[in-house]
Parts: sequence; structure tokens; C-alpha cells
Amino acid sequence: MPPGAARGRPAPGHGPAAVLDGGWVPGRDGVLSRSAARVILLDEADRVLLVRGHDVDAPDRSWWFTVGGGIDPGEDARSAAVREVHEETGIVLTADELVGPVYTRSALFDFAARTCRQHEDLFVARVRSTDVALSRDGWTDVERDVIDELRWWGLDELARVEIEVFPAGLAQLVRDVLVWDGTTRHLGLVRE
Repeated sequence: MPPGAARGRPAPGHGPAAVLDGGWVPGRDGVLSRSAARVILLDEADRVLLVRGHDVDAPDRSWWFTVGGGIDPGEDARSAAVREVHEETGIVLTADELVGPVYTRSALFDFAARTCRQHEDLFVARVRSTDVALSRDGWTDVERDVIDELRWWGLDELARVEIEVFPAGLAQLVRDVLVWDGTTRHLGLVRE
């Protein structure tokens, strides 16, 4: 799900309240915050599966991002990652197939006319692209409104993409964990 979007059915008008529902809570500073799990999903050729989405309030701006989304109450990051991969792509993984988290980060970004803060655990998982059929069947109405496509990217090609990619520098981040040394790297707080 787009970094700023939330699961659930949109209210009439698809405004900020509809997109940023469930899971987002105001922090002490008033900024809506949530925890999320994301997956760097790789195939046998080290291509990464990314989602392209856009902001409901700025449909001309789009960006590529890793599969994933908010952690539901009572859910851990690994379970959320597995659930999000299935809902967003149709790919079925088990928690044991996830490596990591390889990265953690926090991001501040604007979405649906709000500033949001998301704390993320990023995992790696591998699949054979020939063994999976990507599906949009698990998408919510909100996702159907703001997600534009799913696509496999070679790392050299990804490094040359002209629209935004989140997290920034993703091609190099992926190269750095193709063989993971067991260390979770903290990428800090970024403003996107």
C-alpha cells in the first residue's frame, strides 16, 4: 500500500479521513504516525517488485515504492509483511521466508493533505517470477484509487528511474543486502 495510505474502505469523497484511517494515530506533535512492514521482494534475477502509486490530492505526482503497509493491532512486523505481500501482489509467503529486518527507517511525508510519519521494518524475500501470477484481488477501494501498477525492476534500470523511488537509493540498498550479513541497518529519519 502507498506509504501514506491506509487499509479500509474509503468514505464518500475519498478525502484524507478515508485514506488515512485505521492505524494512523496523532503523535505528541500532532503528526499522524504508524508502524509499517515493507518487503524488498526479489526474483531469481535479483529484480525487485515495486508498486507505483500517486497521492489522492496530487494525482500528477507518482512514485515507486516497496510492497508493504501498516501493522495492524496485535500483529507483529513479520506477520504484517506476509499479509501485505499477499494483499498487494497475490504472492503467498510464510514468515520464515522473510530475511531480516534488513533495514529500519522512519519517514515523514505528505499524503492526502496531511503530514505523516511512518516507522518501517524492511525485510527481504525471494520468489521465482515464473512461479507467481501477480494479482490485484486483495486491493481495497483506496488502493485501487491510488495504486497505478506493479512492476519488476532490474537494479541497473531502477537506478536510472526518473520519478521518485522510496526508500531513496533503493537500487544500492538492494545490492547491499543481496547477501545479508545479519546486521539490521538503521536508515534514520528521512523527509520524503
